Amino acid sequence: MRLGISSYAYAWAVGVPGFPGGGMDAFELLRRCAAKGVRAVQIADNLPVHEMEPARRRELRSRAEDLGLEIQLGMRGSTVPDLRAYLALCEELGSPLLRVVLDTKTDRPDAFEATRRLREAARDFERSGVALSVENHDRFRARVLAEIIRGAGSPAVGICLDSVNSFGAAEGTRTVLDELIPLTTCVHVKDFTIARHSHNMGFSLTGVPAGRGFLDIPDLLSRLSSTGRSPDVFLELWPSPESTPAETEAKEESWVVESVAYLRTLIRD
Repeated sequence: MRLGISSYAYAWAVGVPGFPGGGMDAFELLRRCAAKGVRAVQIADNLPVHEMEPARRRELRSRAEDLGLEIQLGMRGSTVPDLRAYLALCEELGSPLLRVVLDTKTDRPDAFEATRRLREAARDFERSGVALSVENHDRFRARVLAEIIRGAGSPAVGICLDSVNSFGAAEGTRTVLDELIPLTTCVHVKDFTIARHSHNMGFSLTGVPAGRGFLDIPDLLSRLSSTGRSPDVFLELWPSPESTPAETEAKEESWVVESVAYLRTLIRD
């Protein structure tokens, strides 16, 4: 089990659509992650490597190797051609795993179609030795998602277990862990709190640095270890914006520093 950092730990620095600020590129992400002492970086769909020129991707891989970092890729979408295209990018950049969000804004496959796509693409992933890791991203409930993964019928296909996303499907952490830990090949740790609004009309779920919230991270890691698996654990964060982009990005950086320090007390790769 290794500690890594996802590009979604730096979502504000990379850029959030509709908000000012951002601009961090993949090279700056590598630099900051290396400075934190981690050995794995997940470059997800907010920094899409398929939009980079091939020469720039070669430079990115070389930079990662110089910094002692392993790149893992993430994408959004699940058509078989798109999965195969990103598999080729994984091979190009030396990524042993592809994290996948099944949906795009224009394509939301049902469970049957998602299973069919994963099953069709799985053989290519098996041959390449790259893991295809599907994130619980709030539309499918955990049990349905587990059925999709098992239906793919391949050891190459597993779950990227996100600690918060399934609240969007009205499922708490315990239910999600019970269903998905046996299938987990990658983890996104996002800590959170839930608080009632001051007017008592509803609740807010908000992010906090790792170790400060409701997520029982030691229990999560213990349960992962008990399966005999040793998936990489990537930090992600949900900081709310401040009044200026500079203040927001400074807050985000401070949360990364604090979160890595806490997680290092639990993960000593």
